Parts: sequence; C-alpha cells; structure tokens
Amino acid sequence: MSFDGILTHLMVNELSDTLTNGRLSKVHQPYDNELMLVFRNHSKNHTLLLSANPNYARIQLTNIKYKNPTTPPNFCMTLRKYLEGSILQEIKQTNNDRIISFSFESRNDLGDLESIVLIVELMGRHSNIILLNKDTQKIIDTIKHVGISQNSYRLLLPGADYINPPLKNTQNPWTVNNEELFKELNSMADLTPQAIQQQFEGFSKDTANELVYRLIKSDTDKVTTWKNFFNEMTNHLNPTIGLVNQKERFAPIPYQTFDENLSQFDTLSDMLDAFYEGKVEKDRVKQQAGELIKKVTNDINKLKKKTKILEKQLVDADNAEIYRVKGELLTTFLHEVKRGATSVELPNYYDNDEPIKISLNEALTPNQNAQKYFQRYQKLKNGVAVVKEQLNITKYELLYLESVLAQLDIASPSDVQLIRDELIAEKYIKNKTKDKKKQKNKPPKPLQFVSSDGDTIFVGKNNIQNDQLTLKTANKNDIWLHTKDIPGSHVIIKNSNPSDQTLLEAALLAAYYSKYRLSASVPVDYVAVKHVKKPNGAKPGFVIYDNQKTLFVTPEINEIKKIKEC
Repeated sequence: MSFDGILTHLMVNELSDTLTNGRLSKVHQPYDNELMLVFRNHSKNHTLLLSANPNYARIQLTNIKYKNPTTPPNFCMTLRKYLEGSILQEIKQTNNDRIISFSFESRNDLGDLESIVLIVELMGRHSNIILLNKDTQKIIDTIKHVGISQNSYRLLLPGADYINPPLKNTQNPWTVNNEELFKELNSMADLTPQAIQQQFEGFSKDTANELVYRLIKSDTDKVTTWKNFFNEMTNHLNPTIGLVNQKERFAPIPYQTFDENLSQFDTLSDMLDAFYEGKVEKDRVKQQAGELIKKVTNDINKLKKKTKILEKQLVDADNAEIYRVKGELLTTFLHEVKRGATSVELPNYYDNDEPIKISLNEALTPNQNAQKYFQRYQKLKNGVAVVKEQLNITKYELLYLESVLAQLDIASPSDVQLIRDELIAEKYIKNKTKDKKKQKNKPPKPLQFVSSDGDTIFVGKNNIQNDQLTLKTANKNDIWLHTKDIPGSHVIIKNSNPSDQTLLEAALLAAYYSKYRLSASVPVDYVAVKHVKKPNGAKPGFVIYDNQKTLFVTPEINEIKKIKEC
C-alpha cells in the first residue's frame, strides 16, 4: 500500500503513544524535503522523520542515521527558533486524510507561552511541511514555498493565512456508523476498489483491494466484515511487508491479497524503515549524482560507438589482402587494361584464374590505378597496429566507466562525492569548486559483514575503496573475490582458508554489489590477494590476477539480508 489515510490514522496513534508530552530537543534537515525531530520522552530519545519527498512522503519514527549538512537550511533554522525546547501537546489527523498536525507549546522571546503548529501534508508531489501560529493561523514558514502561479486556491508562503487543502465529500471509514455504512455499501452498483475509494476517505488501491476481497469472500454480512477489518488493524496490529506481482508492498496487518508475506515487524515505523531505506537511498543518490550518471552514461555510449568503428576498421584491415591482389593483377596485365576504363575483368591467378572485376579511376593510367591499390593495401596494413592499440584503450576505458556506473547504482549519498572526486582526478569532469575551500570529511569506509562462520568480509563500494581494500588493507593470504569480467566491488575475506559457506556468502556479496546484481548464475572469481596485481598507470580499481577459481551464484535479496552487516 502507499502511505494512505488508513495508515496515517494508525501512525498517528503510534506516534502519540511515544511522543506526546515529550520535549523537542533537536531539529535537523538532512535533505531538502525531510526533517528529523529528536524528542526526549519516557527517559529516551526518539527520532521523528517528517518527509515531504514527492515519491516517499511519510511520517514515522526512525533508527536510520542521517548525515546533516554543514550549514542548516533556512527552514531548519526557523524550526529551531520556534520549536526547540517546546513540548509536544498533541498529534492529530484531519478526518481520515493525509494531513497531520503536531501542536507545540513554547515560549517566545518575551517568555510568553504561545501555541505553534507543525502541519505535514502527505500529498505526493504536492507534499509540504508548514509551520504556523495556532492563534492567528498565519504561516511562519514552509519547507516548500508555493506561490499563486503554482496554486490559485491557496498560498503557502510566510505571512499568508493557512487554508486547509480542499477536502472530498466522503465518509470517514473509522467513524461511519453501521446504518450509514450499510446504506453506502448497498448503494454501490458494483463492489469494486474504485467504488470504495470514491465513497470513503483515505483508501489506497492496495487497502481498497484487500477490503473488497474480504467483503466478497466472507460468509458474514458486509457491515460485520468491514468492522472486523478495521478492528484487526486497531487491536491486532501486525505490520507486514509482502509481495504483489513480485513487487514489495507494506500493510498494517498481513493482507490476504499479498502473494507472499516477506517480513513482519513490531511497529509501523520499523516496517517503514525496512521498506524505504534502500529505495530512498537510491532516490537520493539519483538526485545527488544525476549529473554524474548522465555524463558517465553519455561517455559510455560514445565509447561503444567508437568501439564499433574501430572493430570495423580491423575487419577492413583483414580484407586488405584483396587490394594487394588487385594491384598485382593490374601490374601483370597492364597491356590488357584500356586507359579511361571504369573497370576491367582479369583472371585471378591466386584463385585458379577465376575472373575478378576490378574498379578503376578513369582519370588515372592503368599503372596509377595499380599503385592506388598498393597504397590502400599498405595504409590498411600499417594502421592495424594503431587500430588495435586504440581498440584496447577504448575497451579499457569502457570497462572503467561501466564500473563507475555500477558503483553509482549501489552508492549511498555519502559515496557520491568520493566518486565525483575520482572522476575529476581522472579528468572526466571538471572541478567546479576548485576556487572554494575543499571540505575535509572522513571518506566512507567499505561495507563490513560477518559470515555465518564468524569471518569478516569487506566490500568496497567505489574504486578508491577497492584499491585501498585490496592493495593496502588486505593481507597477502586473505581471499579476494570479484565478478568475472563484470564491473563490481572488490570483496575481501579476512581468512586465508575460509569455509565453503563463507566463500558462498562472500561470492553472493560480490555478485550483489556488481553490475549483474539482478542476474542469475553470476560468475565470481576468487583467489589469494598475493595473486592480485595493479598494472603501472592503471585506473583506480583496475587489477589483474591469476590462479583464480570460479563460483556461480544468484544474488537473491533474501539471501543477502541473511548475511549480517556490521
């Protein structure tokens, strides 16, 4: 399901139990459309995530660590001014819509109590977070400013009056009485998910599908089935991630319309952490690395075209012998070639005197035509070595850029700058910030896992990490793994004689963190580090090796999740 009004209702209950009467101690804005509010309540810290991300708008508690920018955005500074140190009085949902109000009581600069409301509107690309004065209903600031040119119904700008989004004239499924419910359900010409969504507020497609399935399947009357469905979500919450047509979905209870239940969680927030973590990370990387991905992809396409041209030149060079033959035949039979002719047919003594047609330039003498064929032959033969060298360079460069693209696909936001620096150093992109002071941050460390047998497994996520891991960190007898002839991560097992199970788990990681992460039967080479060498002048991440053995693995996500990450 999406984050609909039904889930919003349940999430408000979950957050209210944990956060109400808590003190807001910290405010962070790690990304343009996301806030992290740290509350102190019940002698514990709780981090509330408020997201107005167009694709992943939601509210939840989170345990995921986020890196905050060096300079807080303006909206973050405004929230700190008005809300830090204040007490959360109430969390309230507007009807069964995806509009949530967080009411705070705080003291202003004069020490007087004032009521401030933080409103979160979860509406896809129109999602927003709004700070306003409760008494005056004046907007203090918003995470996204919306002017009259973008929305003629209401302004979302500092100083404007706050107006609720237009509400649909539909029933609240949580509060509708039995009589009205009976009337609504029996007035539907067809009991379909679309009919449920039109008559009742806050239903996503998945939840509407589930309810209709239960209403049709149940032996009891429709009103009882309806009430049982909402009672199960209220009193027997069991957050679940399942599969529908091979796509992951989440729900507050196990849906009977799921093809398969993958995981169940203690809280809705835990479920959303598990569901969104990888997806949101990937989305952020696309936002931060969009320019890099575009540039690398364009360069790869250019290199592929260049490879085809060079390969064609090699094929032409292989056919160069025919030009020598034609030159020799013209020289031998000069007396039979008429000046001004456009072609001549001569017996080819290299092929049992089979006739061969030779094109001629009518402006040249027969001897000059023969010399032209010899010159073309010599030019092609002399160019073979150059073309082969250019082809090797092009293929090497293509392999490197494909490895960078594969790394961007698995990168976390903190990895993007390191990959950007690498591309600047390799002169693929220009350094736009060379006049500015370079921020000195600790480079992200390689991923670290522990195998079933307790061995440590390291996985590099970019070429700089790969070089560091293989050439400096690893011992010569540690085991090195890499997908065979496929761009991917360097993987190190910190054991010279790992078990078959550890080798399998490391190979799964090598396949998963590669270009072929979604493929079956991926070949993974493994060998002791002492057999891995880096050629002089080679690009970052490029190595050669020998004495390897090969495993074939299929990196299924469920198997990857079983490998414990440190």
